[in-house]
Amino acid sequence: MNVLIDTNILLDFIQHRENFSDSEIIIKLCASGDINGFMAAHSVPNMFYILRKNFTDEERREILLSLVELIPVASIDQTKIIAALNQKMFLDFEDCLQAECAKVVKADYIITRNVKDYEESKVKAITAADFLKLNNFKD
Repeated sequence: MNVLIDTNILLDFIQHRENFSDSEIIIKLCASGDINGFMAAHSVPNMFYILRKNFTDEERREILLSLVELIPVASIDQTKIIAALNQKMFLDFEDCLQAECAKVVKADYIITRNVKDYEESKVKAITAADFLKLNNFKD
């Protein structure tokens, strides 16, 4: 099963934020190969920027290098950007790019904390907790 992991789930894991245990399980499932997780390329610079408040430059590089070794990065090219720019139903351009990457990696789901942001997505969005329950990874 292929999933695209939204930036907020990755940040939950890195920063041990709200819903950390569910995001941790998702990352472990990716690491073990039980699911094929992907992240959108633009998630990496977004996380590098967001994490600046809590981590040094060197720490952020180490964290993100470790993460991209576990979870393949779905590239963003001109075609995806044009497709996202043409989808005016999406309220958030970044979410639209996530959805475009999800289509390219043939994701079954986008795992996110903000399901409502993906109402226009062709790939179904689901919370980490709901994904884990649906696939019997958690009671």
